[in-house]
Amino acid sequence: MRSRTGLVVLVMLALGAAACDSNTANRSSSPPTTQASGHPAEHQGAAPATTPKELAAELEQYFAQHTLIAVRQMRSVLTATPDYRKAADAELQEYTEELGQVVAAAYGDAQGDRFKQIWQRGITDFSSYADAVAANDASAKQQARAALLADADAYGSWLAEASNGRAKASDAATVMRTHVEQLMAQADAYAAHDYAKAYQVEREAYEHMFTAGTSLAKASLAPKAAAAIDAPAEKLRAAFAMLLGEHMQLVIDTQRATFAGAPEFKAAAAQVNANTTALTKGMGAIVGPKKATEFEDAWAEHVEGLLDYSTAVASNDEAAKTAARQEMRGYGARLALYLSDVVRNEVPLEPLTNALGEHDQHLVDQVNAYAEKRYGEAQETEIHGYEQMLGVANTLVAAIQKTVKPQLPVGGSQTGGGGTANRRR
Repeated sequence: MRSRTGLVVLVMLALGAAACDSNTANRSSSPPTTQASGHPAEHQGAAPATTPKELAAELEQYFAQHTLIAVRQMRSVLTATPDYRKAADAELQEYTEELGQVVAAAYGDAQGDRFKQIWQRGITDFSSYADAVAANDASAKQQARAALLADADAYGSWLAEASNGRAKASDAATVMRTHVEQLMAQADAYAAHDYAKAYQVEREAYEHMFTAGTSLAKASLAPKAAAAIDAPAEKLRAAFAMLLGEHMQLVIDTQRATFAGAPEFKAAAAQVNANTTALTKGMGAIVGPKKATEFEDAWAEHVEGLLDYSTAVASNDEAAKTAARQEMRGYGARLALYLSDVVRNEVPLEPLTNALGEHDQHLVDQVNAYAEKRYGEAQETEIHGYEQMLGVANTLVAAIQKTVKPQLPVGGSQTGGGGTANRRR
């Protein structure tokens, strides 16, 4: 078996030349994902939740995705990339509006408005913190930190009132203080070029806020309704959604890090490997160790194809891009065959192959857009791809529940993240 770190070494060797070319070369790219109108697809926002499970899924998605947009916005400040910052700022505003609507549907319009005010203030304070770190201004940094901790306390007070005491202010504030500390910590580490820590904390922050979304949903419900969110089947859905959505986001990080140089790429790739290990352990709990090893091999091939493609984009190598896309189709077909077999054809092979192909296309489109500094388009493609991956998770979980006994341990890093995926040769 060949370690996935072998690919990382090969990509790092290519980065020296690619980094020099990436700022000056003109790159051709495949067309972006489009709607019938011909314009790049845009996320449409969440439909109103009609069940506790739908509410939990929406808040998990919005909290987790919002966290990653904020992380990348802060890093755009640190790298002095104003065009990306502008795109991220716009996405944060749009997501805040949509998140406010979801919260208002669960807690009422007045509480939704109050939540949105607190959330917006937090976004402003995170930006202020990043500005202070970039300027090496210790006084401004401390001021922004104090404001962010006050925002966390305000969230705790808001949730205690909005939930009619079902959530304690101190508990909710602690959850949000952890979020604040994590985003400040990743910014500090990134500015210090400690990329390993920055990407590890980012992954932890994503998982933390995914579960915080679950807690926010439960606090809006009477105990009997909230209990449905704790049912084993729902925990299985949440675990798969968190890890598959995380996979999507970590691959995006690693593809984009291809343009930043070997140290950052290596750090981002390590978190992709950690996610693969967590997914493999989860699959092992369902299908046993032998089938889990088969999954790990197929999944590692899938990841390898995506990173081969981004390396070719960074190197402005059209032939390598074409070859990578051809390999990706083969990897996707094999992965679909494996998953269809696991669920005993409960999900037919063709739609599963198409879904994985759409996942790959989202990642291809976003890295093409990112390479050409079409950051708004890259951002929209990222959002659309994340939502599509959560749909894949829901489809697989529904099939698993019909065909195998679900025993997936709940959690991400806590279920075994941190290893290296392997691939057979």
